[in-house]
Amino acid sequence: MSRPTKHSPERGSARIRLLEAARDIVREKGFAATSVDDLCKAADVTKGAFFHHFGSKDALGVAAAEFWAETTSAFFAGAPYHAPDDPLERVLAYVAFRKAIIAGDLKDFTCLVGTMAQEVYDSAPDIRDACGRSIFGHTATLEEDIELARRERGITAGWTAESLARHTQAVLQGGFILAKAGNDPALARESLDHLERYIRHLFNVMEDDGNEQNDPHRMRVRQDAP
Repeated sequence: MSRPTKHSPERGSARIRLLEAARDIVREKGFAATSVDDLCKAADVTKGAFFHHFGSKDALGVAAAEFWAETTSAFFAGAPYHAPDDPLERVLAYVAFRKAIIAGDLKDFTCLVGTMAQEVYDSAPDIRDACGRSIFGHTATLEEDIELARRERGITAGWTAESLARHTQAVLQGGFILAKAGNDPALARESLDHLERYIRHLFNVMEDDGNEQNDPHRMRVRQDAP
């Protein structure tokens, strides 16, 4: 989800260094291809230290998903998309922010818990469930703004704030897969462009073509809206 800052091996406890190593290596190689030796080398710790903190590689996977949820929650809580007064503008600013942080190497912007969930959903249910808590916990942070936007605009269509929040994550995770398959981050950004257009369509709004106050999120109701 986010792009957490990498720490040098000397910083932080052995446990935190192992979690940071898992965050980075699993996004690059996948969970199955990431060995305990890889993690220990990257974290500059011994195997004894690894098994002191984690009883198994799967236990590390669960902890890594929880670490991801904790660190990305703080990252998104402080992000600028919360600033607009209009709740729909906040939702659209969220999409714009997610697009803006798709930059650099694939391993730097793709999602750890999405990567692990795809790989271990059947073989490691504890990791899968930890990934699910992270993903659905993040989607829940969007629900209030979506519901407020529905109420303010009198939207009564047969979809819910919860379902649209989940759809944003489906687009993001699918975009990450396309970016990996095509080795091209632009494919993920393209998916978010379509998501923005879809959300505007749901709420019967378009961008203000007057560029008033040079604000890309100012909106007006479509002329054909009911």
